[in-house]
Amino acid sequence: MRRIMIPVALLAGVLALAATGLADPGKGNGKKAGHNRFSATITVPDHGSCGNVWATDTSRRTWSIKANKNGTFRVGRKDNGTFLTSAGQSPGACDTTGKHGHHVNAGIKGKFRGYLRGTVSGGTFNSTATCNAACVGDTTVFISTFFGGAAKFTCSLGNAGCKFNLEYSSPDKSLKFHHWQDRGTNGVDEHFVGDIANS
Repeated sequence: MRRIMIPVALLAGVLALAATGLADPGKGNGKKAGHNRFSATITVPDHGSCGNVWATDTSRRTWSIKANKNGTFRVGRKDNGTFLTSAGQSPGACDTTGKHGHHVNAGIKGKFRGYLRGTVSGGTFNSTATCNAACVGDTTVFISTFFGGAAKFTCSLGNAGCKFNLEYSSPDKSLKFHHWQDRGTNGVDEHFVGDIANS
């Protein structure tokens, strides 16, 4: 989740690293009424438990938007892709519980997948808004593009009202820890499990 709540100064970096191309609006056979989907292949920095960039992710990201009966919107995001590590603190290094490492070497490759789900309030949904890959890759930009600057997304405000689960794994034999999970399934707390670490 720390990858979502990065400081505003780092958002420019996210936009700069986002892949080029237009988002797929997800229209077609099998689309449910009232559902809107937007997808793109993106490349973004990934932040670990210490707040540092520990890897660069390349994934297919898909956003879904569904209107609730009370005027709010359920907004979800799914990612499925790969990561490439940067040298430094491992993603689980600052976890205060469980077993984890402290350092990860550069160039470790692996796979990841995950989701987050939250609620948008205080905005008006614009289903015809234009959203390129840089927009799809940045949570804050995506929400403001489709709902306006006054919109509030629970996943951008903290863990309350946001459910997420991001899992990373690598078969690299140099690793001491091969699996890291960042999850918040109760909509209140964030939990880290394991690590991607060489030592």
